[in-house]
Amino acid sequence: MLEAGNVVLAKAQFTDTFEIKKRPAVVLFEELGNVVVAGITSNVEMKGIPLTKREGAIKDSVIKTNYIFTLTEKAIEKMLFKLTPQKKRELYNELEKRISRLR
Repeated sequence: MLEAGNVVLAKAQFTDTFEIKKRPAVVLFEELGNVVVAGITSNVEMKGIPLTKREGAIKDSVIKTNYIFTLTEKAIEKMLFKLTPQKKRELYNELEKRISRLR
């Protein structure tokens, strides 16, 4: 069972192509076989929440809070590590800020 804050390796389709690649992502929530995730990139110049090797990433990375998508559970290859409670809180706060603009 996937939990919020799990960092997984998943097969993800890019928005600008039909290409599917294995990419890391953070699970936001799972329901009825659908997994909502935030993408992770190793391009540390991008905006988002920093994620370091010390925190479990293979290399210094960024959680992209502007790249949220849904996968099927079958697209998840494996669990890599879990975000720390502090990093989960940081991610939640950033997502809450973005969503609050809908009011």
